[in-house]
Amino acid sequence: MTNIIFDQIFRDSEGTIVLAQMPNLPLITWLVASILQLIFTTGKINIGLEVLSFGAIFTWAWEELFQGVNYFRRVLGLFVMIILILAKVQ
Repeated sequence: MTNIIFDQIFRDSEGTIVLAQMPNLPLITWLVASILQLIFTTGKINIGLEVLSFGAIFTWAWEELFQGVNYFRRVLGLFVMIILILAKVQ
């Protein structure tokens, strides 16, 4: 029983345990935009990078939530999405 639950949570359709994957375009975009925000700390460029960064990480979280390879990745997407929304609400 324990193995079945573990398999459903952490294994993909091919039976491989997946906790992390190679970064996809939204994650790379978020990382680059976030780093550039450290360089351009004020002005319209910073605002544009902030919007781009948020949009990219939100897209990544959305994709993980609905297309993640296992339940762990889907919960990770949900967790990141909740954090993003709470950060914007405050």
